[in-house]
Amino acid sequence: MSPLPHSFSFDPTHGRALDDLLALGAPPAPADFDVFWRALRAAARRVPPRPRLVRAVEERDGHRINEVTYDSLGGQCHALLALPVEGRARHGFVIGHGYGGRADVGAELPLPLPGSAAILPIAPGLPMLGVRPRVPSDPAEHVLHGIGARETYVLGDCVAGLWGAASALLELVPSLEGRLGYLGESFGGGIGALALPWDDRFGAARLTVPTFGNHPLRLTLPCTGSGEAVRDHVRAHPEAVEVLAYFDAATAATRIRVPVLAACALFDPAVPPPGQFAVYGALGGPRRLEVLEAGHFAWEGEASERRSLDRATRDFFGRELL
Repeated sequence: MSPLPHSFSFDPTHGRALDDLLALGAPPAPADFDVFWRALRAAARRVPPRPRLVRAVEERDGHRINEVTYDSLGGQCHALLALPVEGRARHGFVIGHGYGGRADVGAELPLPLPGSAAILPIAPGLPMLGVRPRVPSDPAEHVLHGIGARETYVLGDCVAGLWGAASALLELVPSLEGRLGYLGESFGGGIGALALPWDDRFGAARLTVPTFGNHPLRLTLPCTGSGEAVRDHVRAHPEAVEVLAYFDAATAATRIRVPVLAACALFDPAVPPPGQFAVYGALGGPRRLEVLEAGHFAWEGEASERRSLDRATRDFFGRELL
């Protein structure tokens, strides 16, 4: 029985209790998984970020927010840049977003550590600032863009966009070298897991309700999110599973060595909990788990749970990045 009342045609817990979820991990990796990702990282490293200020956006929570652009492997990317109004930034964060894209900094401020800077990249193709010609902005279409080959799959460009954002932030604030953290939720959690193993500039990360975990299992689980579009596509094009194997966040997590705080939900209609916990279970370095009652779902305890996660996040980065 689902712990929360709902009207979905499926059980968003998928019948898994916490003990069952904690036993999950990554599927076998393709033989050249590491070769593929190291080559992509090397290609991305050769692209100078050339960050450029577009416009001032607002000032809030002790930060000046600017819209910036930077160059990445897949082309020009947009981001929001948050710099302290007073004093020099002591830490930096790259912050990934969910599959709805990003129109503003939203609830990302205040940052987990005082005196920090952040860059909030918008994934290629996603609204509002990431919209690109010929790249669909609807999540159900975006998640399938270029899926015919690992070299063309849009998630590769999205990961490169995170690497490019880190490069842009470090070019703008060179003193942050060696003091970078990553925050990513949902889509941003899955993309972050794919990005982290190949970039040693990050010292710690929080992955919240991460998607793209354990595709072989995920493809068996109905959901309301982009994963359902992938399930539909694979039914008609089963060869796509070979491409998805290179973009499995749980497989990538086995290669992550930096400390990670994973926040995984027991009930989630959009990102099946087994996929989330598979990412946590596969992590190859120091790890900490925050169990959430629900993700991608409004419930009466949501605000309290978010405050608790914020406290855990401050404690985590306070220990791992200082």
